[in-house]
Amino acid sequence: MRMIQKLKALERAVVFLRWATDAEFGKIKYVGEDFIEFEVLDMDSMEYTETVLINSQLILEVMISGFEVSRVIAEMSSRIPCPDSSSANNIFE
Repeated sequence: MRMIQKLKALERAVVFLRWATDAEFGKIKYVGEDFIEFEVLDMDSMEYTETVLINSQLILEVMISGFEVSRVIAEMSSRIPCPDSSSANNIFE
């Protein structure tokens, strides 16, 4: 199996991606035949700050699981707004 085929299965997944000139956490937005569209995640704000098009031949490493990736996903999840406790209490009453 070619790496590009494996990356196609990981579209919309949060990963750590290392390519020829940089390495970032982010989300694989699209995988084409010769490039990957990658949304870079700002670790301070936990928001996507830029979109990078990377030649697929320049990809050196993709981390799809592990402690660091799990930590990033947990931090992103903790920033998802949830209903306040008073409205949650109304649901149960």
